[in-house]
Amino acid sequence: MAALIVIAVVVVFVLIVAARTVRVIPQARAGVVERLGRYSRTLEPGLTLVTPFIDRVKPLVDLREQVVNFAPQSVITEDNVVVGIETVLYFTITDPRSATYEIANPLQAIEQLTVTTLRNVIGGLTLEATLTARENVNTELRVVLDEATGKWGIRINRVEIKSVDPPPDIRTAMEKQMRAERDRRAAILTAEGEKQSQILTAEGAKQAAVLNAEGDRQAAILRAEGEAKAIDTVFTAIHEGKPNRELLSYEYLKMLPQLAEGDANKVFVVPSEFAEAFGGIGEALRGRLDAGEPPRGSRPAPPPPSRHEP
Repeated sequence: MAALIVIAVVVVFVLIVAARTVRVIPQARAGVVERLGRYSRTLEPGLTLVTPFIDRVKPLVDLREQVVNFAPQSVITEDNVVVGIETVLYFTITDPRSATYEIANPLQAIEQLTVTTLRNVIGGLTLEATLTARENVNTELRVVLDEATGKWGIRINRVEIKSVDPPPDIRTAMEKQMRAERDRRAAILTAEGEKQSQILTAEGAKQAAVLNAEGDRQAAILRAEGEAKAIDTVFTAIHEGKPNRELLSYEYLKMLPQLAEGDANKVFVVPSEFAEAFGGIGEALRGRLDAGEPPRGSRPAPPPPSRHEP
């Protein structure tokens, strides 16, 4: 019975020694080994052996990128406006030994360093610059924090300002200012649109007037050419027909009613050429009578009745 107890104790001791000797380090982790209280080495991912009861492995260090969201901090801007700024920090542990021995609480140290750096940066900016220049603030914060945390074995990858919350009265004033600015821009755009519309309308009217004038000119030219051609045709036909004086006088008289048309014709002046026309017609009628021809349009006289002698 005593032998079994001894064997059991030996087996348990061997298992404990084996457990303390064989260590498995997961991927993206690192283990710091202390030998007799002093730093010995850093364990890489994989299977490794340590000396039991002499070497002690401290808690594993996470080598992956970590994200920390810091609570909103009250910061005073250059124009004396208190704003609450919430930041998000992305960092990676690059040296497990420095992260273990150079700083006691890395997260608390990073948070306090972020707050102080943020106050220094925002203290030199106005509220408007703080709201519009977030990228510049993020870059400046990252440079300062990365320089300070380099000796801790920590690399600052990114610093993002999550939100900037001004006081309620300042927020109301900013909303009114933005609304007024939008109304001003809308009025300017409306005026510009009306201006462009009037310019385009005037340009269209100008082009339409030019085209109408050009059309009227072309129409007048075509009418004049048509009338000239008609006159030339009539003139040619008249000369080819060789009209006598009586025909010309008759045509001259036919124009009298057309000359007298119109309500505005109060006074009618008979030119001297009409007398010559009447004289020509008279001579033509006289010549026909002398030749024994009845006037054109008159009826011949009926023959005298015949008498029968008994």
